[in-house]
Amino acid sequence: MAGSDDTPEDRNLRTLARWRQTGRVLIEALPYILNYDQKTIVVKYGGNAMTGASAHDFAQDIVLMKQTGIDPVVVHGGGPQIGAMLKKLGIESTFIDGLRVTDEAAVEVVEMVLTGSINKQIVTGINFAGGRAVGLSGKDGNLVVARKLAMTRVNPATGEREAVDMGFVGEPEKVNPEVLHSIMKSETIPVIAPIGVGSQGETYNINADTVAGAVACALAAERLILLTDVEGVLDQDKKLIPKLSVREARALIADGTISGGMIPKIQTAIDAVEGGVRAAVILDGRIPHVLLLELFTEHGAGTLITAE
Repeated sequence: MAGSDDTPEDRNLRTLARWRQTGRVLIEALPYILNYDQKTIVVKYGGNAMTGASAHDFAQDIVLMKQTGIDPVVVHGGGPQIGAMLKKLGIESTFIDGLRVTDEAAVEVVEMVLTGSINKQIVTGINFAGGRAVGLSGKDGNLVVARKLAMTRVNPATGEREAVDMGFVGEPEKVNPEVLHSIMKSETIPVIAPIGVGSQGETYNINADTVAGAVACALAAERLILLTDVEGVLDQDKKLIPKLSVREARALIADGTISGGMIPKIQTAIDAVEGGVRAAVILDGRIPHVLLLELFTEHGAGTLITAE
């Protein structure tokens, strides 16, 4: 804290020191900015990171990415918000292996929350931060053509594997990137709600990580970034693992180091890398400006997953 006997010269020196530090940060970021110039980066924005100051930080990061020559594409979730609305309407939620069983009544609510309030909040935030964003779902222009998710589980009574009906839960069958190319050519940022359309016009609720991975593959993205509420992949001593190959990631799943809700995220990352995405990153969306730290600094901020 500055003392009362500070002179104007002291204050000027402190100001100059801050300017020099800002200049050093910008210069250090330059090679990374050049590296990602005109590259596509797909960012999955999770429901748990959409509240408070982090939402404003996220919007600023996306706008800055666009202004530095990156083509960001946002895919968002909204699990907590969907759960709150279903509870408010008296519709019970059931989960199987982390996925919400979605009947006809629930899928209407899911679509309303995802494509309505959440999607528009993110679009508004990006626009307010100085960008130009447009919201859409997988239904628009047949962006995400989906099929019903075929799921099985082991019956605890019989020990046999049996089919499970998840209702209107789907998985991407085809992503039509032309829709996104048209939007991106107009210097606009697409913000995608993870709702798919079936061959008969059905509405499907799709896991947002899965949609983000499928979109990243369809666009041959440089990076798939999965924002979540943990700092990344942790080793058995609970220390962050900064980088993993696909082979190493599979080994950590096999030995139990990666477990629970992190498994589907890692699998999404693996599928994306094997599908042509240069690398996938799992980041803690609670950290202010974490996207900029990951993309424009030497050390990064999460766990990077690559082919080798």
